Amino acid sequence: MTAFEREVLNILTEDARISAGKIAAMLSVSEAEVKACISGMEKNGLLVKYTAIINSEKAEDALVEALIEVKVTPKKKEGFDGIAKQIAAFPEVKAVYLMSGAYDLAVFLEDKTLQQVSRFVSERISTFDGVLSTATHFILKKYKIEGVLTEKDDEDKRLSIQA
Repeated sequence: MTAFEREVLNILTEDARISAGKIAAMLSVSEAEVKACISGMEKNGLLVKYTAIINSEKAEDALVEALIEVKVTPKKKEGFDGIAKQIAAFPEVKAVYLMSGAYDLAVFLEDKTLQQVSRFVSERISTFDGVLSTATHFILKKYKIEGVLTEKDDEDKRLSIQA
């Protein structure tokens, strides 16, 4: 990755809606250079997706979110990649990461109810060859998402203990 690509990515990371023209002005280059850079990063897979960060607690139809730790036995010639790709193929799965530590895969999942998440773990993930164990953690509250605090209110919400 070039220094120019890094600068463009840093700007897009802060605000994916910013125009190529504004980026060009910020970096003192032409808009065509910025567009070519972005297009190149999209084509080579460096820039994967533009997205909005949503505070699900404010949404009326919030989904249940869970982190599922999965311990697996790697398959010969595939390692962890084969089972990770199988798990990632499900639409409920939002992210899959290979991890160090007690568990091998971290799976982030969204579904409508606790029961559906539980069913997904027991009927899908745990049935794959090579899955040794799982641990499901339900996400109760998000304080920071992708580097952004979910509550911008500076007001101290602690209860006063003064009489």
